Amino acid sequence: MKKISILGSTGSIGCSSLEVIRRNPDKFKIITLAAGRNIELLKRQIKEFSPSVVSVIDERHALELKKELSAAYNVEILCGLEGYCQTAALEDTELVISAMVGAAGLIPTLAAIDAGKNVALANKETLVMAGKLVTEKAKSKGVALLPVDSEHSAIFQCLAGQRNQALKRIILTASGGPFFGFSQERLETVKPMDALKHPNWVMGSKITIDSATMMNKGLEIIEAQWLFGVDIDKIDVCIHPQSIIHSMVEYVDGSILAQLGIPDMKIPIAYALAFPERLESPELSLDLLKVGKLEFFAPDIDRFPCLGLAREAASQGGTMPAVLNAANEAAVTAFLAERLTFIQIPKLVESVMDSHQIKHCPEITDILEADAWARKKAAIILENMMRH
Repeated sequence: MKKISILGSTGSIGCSSLEVIRRNPDKFKIITLAAGRNIELLKRQIKEFSPSVVSVIDERHALELKKELSAAYNVEILCGLEGYCQTAALEDTELVISAMVGAAGLIPTLAAIDAGKNVALANKETLVMAGKLVTEKAKSKGVALLPVDSEHSAIFQCLAGQRNQALKRIILTASGGPFFGFSQERLETVKPMDALKHPNWVMGSKITIDSATMMNKGLEIIEAQWLFGVDIDKIDVCIHPQSIIHSMVEYVDGSILAQLGIPDMKIPIAYALAFPERLESPELSLDLLKVGKLEFFAPDIDRFPCLGLAREAASQGGTMPAVLNAANEAAVTAFLAERLTFIQIPKLVESVMDSHQIKHCPEITDILEADAWARKKAAIILENMMRH
Protein backbone atom coordinates (compact mmCIF):
# COMPACT_ATOMS: atom_id res chain seq x y z
CA MET A 1 0.00 0.00 0.00
CA LYS A 2 1.49 3.31 -1.12
CA LYS A 3 1.55 6.05 1.53
CA ILE A 4 0.43 9.44 0.19
CA SER A 5 0.65 13.05 1.34
CA ILE A 6 -1.36 15.79 -0.38
CA LEU A 7 -0.36 19.44 -0.42
CA GLY A 8 -3.56 21.29 -1.34
CA SER A 9 -6.10 18.64 -0.39
CA THR A 10 -9.16 20.93 -0.54
CA GLY A 11 -8.43 22.30 -4.02
CA SER A 12 -9.60 20.84 -7.32
CA ILE A 13 -6.62 18.52 -7.82
CA GLY A 14 -6.57 17.54 -4.15
CA CYS A 15 -10.23 16.56 -4.19
CA SER A 16 -9.83 14.60 -7.42
CA SER A 17 -6.80 12.83 -5.93
CA LEU A 18 -8.83 11.81 -2.89
CA GLU A 19 -11.58 10.54 -5.20
CA VAL A 20 -9.05 8.22 -6.90
CA ILE A 21 -7.76 7.09 -3.51
CA ARG A 22 -11.33 6.59 -2.25
CA ARG A 23 -11.94 4.16 -5.13
CA ASN A 24 -8.73 2.25 -4.41
CA PRO A 25 -8.56 1.84 -0.61
CA ASP A 26 -6.45 -1.29 -0.90
CA LYS A 27 -3.70 0.53 -2.82
CA PHE A 28 -3.25 3.90 -1.07
CA LYS A 29 -3.12 5.28 2.46
CA ILE A 30 -3.31 9.00 3.29
CA ILE A 31 -0.55 10.04 5.71
CA THR A 32 -0.84 13.83 5.68
CA LEU A 33 -3.12 16.52 4.29
CA ALA A 34 -2.28 20.20 3.85
CA ALA A 35 -4.90 22.82 3.03
CA GLY A 36 -5.55 26.54 3.21
CA ARG A 37 -8.68 28.07 4.72
CA ASN A 38 -11.39 25.56 3.82
CA ILE A 39 -11.67 24.08 7.29
CA GLU A 40 -15.11 22.51 6.76
CA LEU A 41 -13.96 20.44 3.81
CA LEU A 42 -10.66 19.55 5.49
CA LYS A 43 -12.56 18.36 8.56
CA ARG A 44 -14.60 15.97 6.40
CA GLN A 45 -11.41 14.73 4.73
CA ILE A 46 -9.81 14.07 8.11
CA LYS A 47 -12.82 12.07 9.27
CA GLU A 48 -12.82 9.96 6.12
CA PHE A 49 -9.10 9.39 5.50
CA SER A 50 -7.62 9.56 9.03
CA PRO A 51 -4.29 11.31 8.31
CA SER A 52 -1.75 11.40 11.13
CA VAL A 53 -0.79 15.03 10.42
CA VAL A 54 -2.56 17.98 8.79
CA SER A 55 -1.48 21.56 8.19
CA VAL A 56 -3.41 24.77 7.48
CA ILE A 57 -2.50 28.30 6.47
CA ASP A 58 -2.15 29.95 9.88
CA GLU A 59 -2.56 29.57 13.63
CA ARG A 60 -6.10 30.96 13.67
CA HIS A 61 -7.32 28.29 11.25
CA ALA A 62 -5.35 25.63 13.15
CA LEU A 63 -7.11 26.57 16.39
CA GLU A 64 -10.47 26.53 14.62
CA LEU A 65 -9.76 23.06 13.27
CA LYS A 66 -8.72 21.78 16.70
CA LYS A 67 -12.01 22.98 18.16
CA GLU A 68 -13.96 21.26 15.40
CA LEU A 69 -12.30 17.89 15.90
CA SER A 70 -13.40 15.62 18.68
CA ALA A 71 -10.91 13.64 20.75
CA ALA A 72 -11.73 10.63 18.59
CA TYR A 73 -9.50 11.89 15.77
CA ASN A 74 -5.85 11.39 16.64
CA VAL A 75 -4.29 13.95 14.32
CA GLU A 76 -1.48 16.45 14.79
CA ILE A 77 -2.38 19.90 13.48
CA LEU A 78 0.34 22.22 12.14
CA CYS A 79 0.20 25.59 10.44
CA GLY A 80 2.04 28.04 8.22
CA LEU A 81 4.94 27.46 5.87
CA GLU A 82 6.81 25.42 8.46
CA GLY A 83 3.76 23.20 8.89
CA TYR A 84 3.42 22.68 5.14
CA CYS A 85 7.08 21.72 4.89
CA GLN A 86 6.77 19.27 7.78
CA THR A 87 3.77 17.57 6.20
CA ALA A 88 5.64 17.36 2.89
CA ALA A 89 8.68 15.72 4.50
CA LEU A 90 7.07 13.29 6.94
CA GLU A 91 9.10 10.10 7.18
CA ASP A 92 6.29 7.63 6.44
CA THR A 93 5.30 9.29 3.17
CA GLU A 94 6.27 7.63 -0.12
CA LEU A 95 4.64 10.03 -2.60
CA VAL A 96 3.76 13.71 -2.18
CA ILE A 97 1.06 15.20 -4.41
CA SER A 98 2.06 18.84 -4.88
CA ALA A 99 -1.26 20.54 -5.66
CA MET A 100 -1.11 23.88 -3.87
CA VAL A 101 -2.08 26.87 -6.00
CA GLY A 102 0.58 29.26 -7.25
CA ALA A 103 3.95 30.24 -5.83
CA ALA A 104 2.95 29.01 -2.37
CA GLY A 105 3.72 25.46 -3.50
CA LEU A 106 7.42 26.03 -4.22
CA ILE A 107 9.01 25.75 -0.77
CA PRO A 108 6.88 22.80 0.47
CA THR A 109 7.65 20.93 -2.77
CA LEU A 110 11.36 21.55 -2.29
CA ALA A 111 11.00 20.27 1.29
CA ALA A 112 9.51 17.04 -0.05
CA ILE A 113 12.37 16.64 -2.53
CA ASP A 114 14.96 17.39 0.17
CA ALA A 115 13.39 14.61 2.24
CA GLY A 116 13.80 12.20 -0.68
CA LYS A 117 10.09 11.90 -1.49
CA ASN A 118 8.84 11.22 -4.99
CA VAL A 119 6.58 14.08 -6.11
CA ALA A 120 3.44 13.97 -8.23
CA LEU A 121 3.64 17.52 -9.50
CA ALA A 122 0.44 19.46 -10.19
CA ASN A 123 1.88 22.79 -9.03
CA LYS A 124 3.42 23.99 -12.30
CA GLU A 125 4.59 27.22 -10.65
CA THR A 126 7.29 25.25 -8.84
CA LEU A 127 9.06 24.58 -12.14
CA VAL A 128 8.15 27.94 -13.66
CA MET A 129 9.82 29.80 -10.82
CA ALA A 130 12.75 27.53 -10.05
CA GLY A 131 12.93 24.83 -12.71
CA LYS A 132 16.71 24.51 -12.76
CA LEU A 133 17.05 24.36 -8.98
CA VAL A 134 14.15 21.94 -8.54
CA THR A 135 15.20 19.48 -11.26
CA GLU A 136 18.83 19.51 -10.13
CA LYS A 137 17.75 18.89 -6.53
CA ALA A 138 15.46 16.04 -7.60
CA LYS A 139 18.29 14.45 -9.59
CA SER A 140 20.73 14.72 -6.70
CA LYS A 141 18.22 13.15 -4.32
CA GLY A 142 17.17 10.41 -6.74
CA VAL A 143 13.60 11.71 -6.63
CA ALA A 144 11.06 11.16 -9.40
CA LEU A 145 9.00 14.14 -10.58
CA LEU A 146 5.79 12.65 -11.95
CA PRO A 147 3.68 15.12 -13.94
CA VAL A 148 0.01 15.50 -13.02
CA ASP A 149 -0.97 18.19 -15.54
CA SER A 150 -2.86 16.35 -18.28
CA GLU A 151 -0.55 17.79 -20.96
CA HIS A 152 2.67 16.81 -19.23
CA SER A 153 1.33 13.42 -18.25
CA ALA A 154 0.56 12.88 -21.93
CA ILE A 155 4.09 13.90 -22.96
CA PHE A 156 5.58 11.70 -20.24
CA GLN A 157 3.68 8.71 -21.62
CA CYS A 158 4.54 9.49 -25.25
CA LEU A 159 8.25 9.74 -24.41
CA ALA A 160 8.34 6.40 -22.56
CA GLY A 161 10.86 4.02 -24.08
CA GLN A 162 12.02 6.49 -26.74
CA ARG A 163 15.49 7.89 -27.36
CA ASN A 164 15.88 11.58 -26.49
CA GLN A 165 17.92 12.27 -29.62
CA ALA A 166 15.03 11.06 -31.78
CA LEU A 167 12.72 13.79 -30.43
CA LYS A 168 11.85 16.52 -32.92
CA ARG A 169 9.32 18.55 -30.94
CA ILE A 170 6.68 18.52 -28.23
CA ILE A 171 3.17 19.69 -29.14
CA LEU A 172 1.14 21.00 -26.21
CA THR A 173 -2.58 21.05 -26.91
CA ALA A 174 -4.85 23.79 -25.55
CA SER A 175 -8.63 23.88 -25.46
CA GLY A 176 -8.65 27.57 -26.32
CA GLY A 177 -10.69 28.26 -23.20
CA PRO A 178 -14.10 29.96 -23.12
CA PHE A 179 -13.04 32.79 -25.46
CA PHE A 180 -11.65 30.84 -28.40
CA GLY A 181 -12.67 32.69 -31.56
CA PHE A 182 -13.66 35.87 -29.74
CA SER A 183 -12.84 39.17 -31.44
CA GLN A 184 -10.75 41.79 -29.68
CA GLU A 185 -13.91 43.84 -29.17
CA ARG A 186 -15.68 40.95 -27.41
CA LEU A 187 -12.64 40.30 -25.21
CA GLU A 188 -12.78 43.88 -23.98
CA THR A 189 -16.17 43.30 -22.35
CA VAL A 190 -15.85 39.82 -20.80
CA LYS A 191 -16.34 39.47 -17.05
CA PRO A 192 -14.90 37.05 -14.47
CA MET A 193 -18.08 34.97 -14.51
CA ASP A 194 -17.64 34.52 -18.28
CA ALA A 195 -13.98 33.52 -17.94
CA LEU A 196 -14.78 30.95 -15.25
CA LYS A 197 -17.05 28.96 -17.60
CA HIS A 198 -14.49 26.60 -19.12
CA PRO A 199 -16.04 24.53 -21.93
CA ASN A 200 -14.35 21.23 -21.07
CA TRP A 201 -12.58 21.15 -17.72
CA VAL A 202 -13.69 21.63 -14.11
CA MET A 203 -10.80 23.43 -12.40
CA GLY A 204 -9.99 26.00 -9.74
CA SER A 205 -10.61 29.67 -10.46
CA LYS A 206 -6.96 30.68 -10.93
CA ILE A 207 -6.10 28.02 -13.50
CA THR A 208 -9.43 28.59 -15.26
CA ILE A 209 -8.60 32.27 -15.78
CA ASP A 210 -5.10 31.28 -16.92
CA SER A 211 -6.71 28.97 -19.46
CA ALA A 212 -8.87 31.83 -20.73
CA THR A 213 -5.83 34.13 -21.19
CA MET A 214 -3.66 31.21 -22.43
CA MET A 215 -1.12 32.05 -19.73
CA ASN A 216 -1.65 28.50 -18.50
CA LYS A 217 -0.24 27.18 -21.77
CA GLY A 218 2.69 29.57 -21.47
CA LEU A 219 3.45 28.32 -17.99
CA GLU A 220 3.20 24.76 -19.31
CA ILE A 221 5.85 25.53 -21.94
CA ILE A 222 8.26 26.49 -19.16
CA GLU A 223 7.24 23.47 -17.10
CA ALA A 224 7.84 21.13 -20.06
CA GLN A 225 11.24 22.71 -20.67
CA TRP A 226 12.41 21.56 -17.23
CA LEU A 227 10.48 18.31 -16.86
CA PHE A 228 11.73 16.90 -20.15
CA GLY A 229 14.99 18.78 -20.72
CA VAL A 230 13.80 20.28 -24.02
CA ASP A 231 14.63 23.73 -25.42
CA ILE A 232 11.57 25.96 -25.68
CA ASP A 233 12.04 26.31 -29.46
CA LYS A 234 11.14 22.60 -29.65
CA ILE A 235 7.85 23.12 -27.79
CA ASP A 236 4.85 24.15 -29.89
CA VAL A 237 1.23 24.86 -28.98
CA CYS A 238 -1.92 24.11 -30.95
CA ILE A 239 -5.56 24.75 -30.12
CA HIS A 240 -7.60 21.56 -29.86
CA PRO A 241 -11.14 22.51 -28.74
CA GLN A 242 -12.31 18.97 -27.99
CA SER A 243 -9.61 18.41 -25.29
CA ILE A 244 -9.36 14.74 -26.26
CA ILE A 245 -5.71 14.69 -27.34
CA HIS A 246 -3.87 15.94 -24.27
CA SER A 247 -0.54 16.49 -25.99
CA MET A 248 1.71 14.97 -28.65
CA VAL A 249 5.35 14.22 -29.36
CA GLU A 250 6.84 14.28 -32.87
CA TYR A 251 9.95 12.27 -33.69
CA VAL A 252 12.57 12.86 -36.36
CA ASP A 253 11.13 10.14 -38.61
CA GLY A 254 7.82 12.01 -38.90
CA SER A 255 5.95 9.84 -36.39
CA ILE A 256 3.67 11.64 -33.95
CA LEU A 257 2.58 9.91 -30.75
CA ALA A 258 -0.46 11.25 -28.91
CA GLN A 259 -2.19 10.43 -25.64
CA LEU A 260 -5.99 10.56 -25.74
CA GLY A 261 -8.65 10.50 -23.06
CA ILE A 262 -11.75 12.25 -21.83
CA PRO A 263 -11.07 15.63 -20.18
CA ASP A 264 -11.00 14.42 -16.58
CA MET A 265 -8.09 15.10 -14.22
CA LYS A 266 -8.60 11.81 -12.44
CA ILE A 267 -6.88 10.06 -15.37
CA PRO A 268 -3.45 11.75 -15.08
CA ILE A 269 -3.76 11.80 -11.28
CA ALA A 270 -4.35 8.05 -11.20
CA TYR A 271 -1.41 7.48 -13.54
CA ALA A 272 0.92 9.48 -11.28
CA LEU A 273 -0.38 7.81 -8.11
CA ALA A 274 0.00 4.25 -9.40
CA PHE A 275 3.08 4.70 -11.62
CA PRO A 276 4.48 2.50 -13.08
CA GLU A 277 1.21 0.58 -12.79
CA ARG A 278 -2.21 1.66 -14.14
CA LEU A 279 -5.49 1.66 -12.25
CA GLU A 280 -8.71 0.30 -13.73
CA SER A 281 -11.18 3.14 -14.38
CA PRO A 282 -13.93 1.87 -16.70
CA GLU A 283 -16.09 4.95 -16.01
CA LEU A 284 -13.42 7.13 -17.65
CA SER A 285 -13.40 5.28 -20.97
CA LEU A 286 -13.24 7.34 -24.19
CA ASP A 287 -15.70 6.69 -27.02
CA LEU A 288 -14.18 8.19 -30.17
CA LEU A 289 -17.30 7.46 -32.19
CA LYS A 290 -19.24 9.81 -29.91
CA VAL A 291 -16.51 12.45 -30.15
CA GLY A 292 -16.83 12.39 -33.93
CA LYS A 293 -14.11 14.85 -34.92
CA LEU A 294 -10.84 16.27 -33.67
CA GLU A 295 -9.86 19.80 -34.71
CA PHE A 296 -6.63 21.79 -34.50
CA PHE A 297 -5.89 25.50 -34.87
CA ALA A 298 -2.95 27.84 -34.46
CA PRO A 299 -3.05 30.05 -31.33
CA ASP A 300 -3.74 33.75 -31.87
CA ILE A 301 -0.83 35.52 -30.15
CA ASP A 302 -2.24 38.97 -30.88
CA ARG A 303 -5.49 38.36 -29.03
CA PHE A 304 -3.89 36.19 -26.35
CA PRO A 305 -0.45 37.77 -25.73
CA CYS A 306 0.18 35.93 -22.45
CA LEU A 307 1.51 32.98 -24.45
CA GLY A 308 4.18 35.21 -26.01
CA LEU A 309 5.04 36.78 -22.66
CA ALA A 310 5.69 33.34 -21.19
CA ARG A 311 7.98 32.40 -24.09
CA GLU A 312 9.83 35.67 -23.62
CA ALA A 313 10.28 35.01 -19.89
CA ALA A 314 11.55 31.51 -20.60
CA SER A 315 14.03 32.84 -23.18
CA GLN A 316 15.37 35.47 -20.78
CA GLY A 317 15.61 32.98 -17.93
CA GLY A 318 17.04 33.77 -14.52
CA THR A 319 14.47 35.41 -12.27
CA MET A 320 12.19 36.50 -15.12
CA PRO A 321 9.91 33.42 -15.09
CA ALA A 322 9.31 33.98 -11.36
CA VAL A 323 8.42 37.61 -12.09
CA LEU A 324 6.07 36.52 -14.89
CA ASN A 325 4.32 34.11 -12.55
CA ALA A 326 3.99 36.56 -9.65
CA ALA A 327 2.72 39.37 -11.88
CA ASN A 328 0.19 37.01 -13.44
CA GLU A 329 -1.06 35.83 -10.03
CA ALA A 330 -1.53 39.48 -9.03
CA ALA A 331 -3.31 40.25 -12.31
CA VAL A 332 -5.67 37.27 -12.04
CA THR A 333 -6.55 38.21 -8.45
CA ALA A 334 -7.30 41.77 -9.57
CA PHE A 335 -9.41 40.56 -12.51
CA LEU A 336 -11.47 38.24 -10.30
CA ALA A 337 -12.06 41.21 -7.99
CA GLU A 338 -13.10 43.27 -11.05
CA ARG A 339 -10.29 45.76 -10.48
CA LEU A 340 -8.79 44.90 -13.86
CA THR A 341 -10.32 44.06 -17.23
CA PHE A 342 -9.55 40.84 -19.06
CA ILE A 343 -7.42 42.50 -21.74
CA GLN A 344 -5.47 44.38 -19.06
CA ILE A 345 -4.14 41.14 -17.55
CA PRO A 346 -1.28 40.76 -20.09
CA LYS A 347 -0.66 44.52 -20.01
CA LEU A 348 -0.04 44.41 -16.27
CA VAL A 349 2.21 41.35 -16.59
CA GLU A 350 4.22 42.93 -19.40
CA SER A 351 4.68 46.19 -17.48
CA VAL A 352 6.08 44.33 -14.47
CA MET A 353 8.41 42.29 -16.69
CA ASP A 354 9.66 45.42 -18.44
CA SER A 355 10.61 46.92 -15.05
CA HIS A 356 12.58 43.91 -13.84
CA GLN A 357 16.35 43.64 -13.70
CA ILE A 358 17.05 39.97 -14.29
CA LYS A 359 19.34 38.07 -11.97
CA HIS A 360 20.89 35.16 -13.81
CA CYS A 361 21.77 31.85 -12.12
CA PRO A 362 19.56 32.70 -9.11
CA GLU A 363 19.50 30.89 -5.79
CA ILE A 364 16.19 30.20 -4.06
CA THR A 365 16.46 33.43 -2.05
CA ASP A 366 16.85 35.41 -5.28
CA ILE A 367 13.75 33.75 -6.72
CA LEU A 368 11.68 34.49 -3.63
CA GLU A 369 12.89 38.10 -3.62
CA ALA A 370 11.96 38.46 -7.31
CA ASP A 371 8.53 37.02 -6.55
CA ALA A 372 7.96 39.52 -3.71
CA TRP A 373 9.28 42.41 -5.80
CA ALA A 374 6.97 41.56 -8.72
CA ARG A 375 3.90 41.49 -6.49
CA LYS A 376 4.72 44.90 -5.04
CA LYS A 377 5.44 46.31 -8.49
CA ALA A 378 2.20 44.87 -9.84
CA ALA A 379 0.25 46.56 -7.03
CA ILE A 380 1.79 49.93 -7.88
CA ILE A 381 1.14 49.57 -11.61
CA LEU A 382 -2.41 48.36 -10.94
CA GLU A 383 -3.17 51.48 -8.90
CA ASN A 384 -1.86 53.66 -11.75
CA MET A 385 -3.94 51.73 -14.30
CA MET A 386 -7.09 52.17 -12.22
CA ARG A 387 -6.56 55.94 -11.98
CA HIS A 388 -6.35 56.35 -15.77
